[in-house]
Amino acid sequence: MIRILLADDENLIRSALAALLSLEDDLEVVAQAASAHEALAMARAHAPEVAVLDLQLPDRDGISLAADLATELPGCGLVIVTGHGRPGHLKRALASGVRGFLPKTVPAGVLSDVVRTVHRGGRYVDPELAAEAISAGDSPLTPREADILELAAGGAPVEEIAARAHLSPGTVRNHLSAAAVKLGAPNRHAAVVEARRHGWI
Repeated sequence: MIRILLADDENLIRSALAALLSLEDDLEVVAQAASAHEALAMARAHAPEVAVLDLQLPDRDGISLAADLATELPGCGLVIVTGHGRPGHLKRALASGVRGFLPKTVPAGVLSDVVRTVHRGGRYVDPELAAEAISAGDSPLTPREADILELAAGGAPVEEIAARAHLSPGTVRNHLSAAAVKLGAPNRHAAVVEARRHGWI
């Protein structure tokens, strides 16, 4: 029996996934979570063998959650499901230890098979997303620039971003300016939109 953790903030989708997976003789959903914080707590309590995570959770994204789970439960297979996958999301997910990445539009049988594949140590990446990721190329942003853009996404002032990133306001402005130039954006707000469009943040 493969023990599964499900993390999705949409109750209806999470319940439907749990019901569909539970129809399989060899799969058991042992824990469900509506946030990344809750998912970490459930993972520690139930030690799942596979975690199926939504890309967008209310408190943080599924990729950063996957990275934490990979550290805390190295034997747990990680799968990301998403309603809006971007090439950059796929690359970041794979770099974080995710071994399954698929859109929510796949049939239930595909998800069950992906859970089994990942549990055995294999990988599954949706072919369409993989092709998009290859053609899109790599992010031009440094990890620090991506972090700063992510912090700027909510419209926070430079001083607040600087405090949260433990940098000087001048350094934050330099990172924002460099990111905007690399993305061909006229300002930081447009840079955030462009980086998000590609899944680079």
